Amino acid sequence: MKKKRGKGGAVEVRFPPILSGMKRGPAVIIPKDIGLVIAHTGLGKKSKVLEAGAGSGFATIILGNIAKSVVSYERNPQFFEIASKNVEKAGLTNVKLKNADILEGIKEKELDLILLDMPDSEKVVGAARESLVDGGFLAGFLPNIEQAKEFFLECNEAGFLETFMLEAIVREYDVREYGVRPKHVGLMHTAYLVFARK
Repeated sequence: MKKKRGKGGAVEVRFPPILSGMKRGPAVIIPKDIGLVIAHTGLGKKSKVLEAGAGSGFATIILGNIAKSVVSYERNPQFFEIASKNVEKAGLTNVKLKNADILEGIKEKELDLILLDMPDSEKVVGAARESLVDGGFLAGFLPNIEQAKEFFLECNEAGFLETFMLEAIVREYDVREYGVRPKHVGLMHTAYLVFARK
């Protein structure tokens, strides 16, 4: 949970204790963003979740710590290995990782949440809708506005009942006897989050 100074003096992100000591390979979904996913989709202990783009497995672990079950697709063998070791270290038995490409199809059905953190997410929208329960959510973690727009429009085209897009901007503060103010450095934009409810 400690915060450290990164290269160039930039502040690194605070992670929850369950992620302490985990190996980090590719970029990860950080707490400010995964928190929005949890809050807006109503994720709970009875939820069945599918994720694609496990990466280092950070979001996988947070989701697995809450949900009934999580299946996570990761097509890159190196990332799959990192995520697998991190999930094992977290001690989660309700998480299954698959070294597979979700673009080749989704076998899992009756899902409450599908989270996509991968290139070409818009190509999965139709199959994702078919795998969700009524009222279930599809969420896309999209780094640039062009991707977010394409994903959003594809969700509308696929017939989701409600589609909305958010961005989380979080600032940490210096708190002292006099002169409380925002810190001079921090991580602001990370990605756009698009939510679509079936």
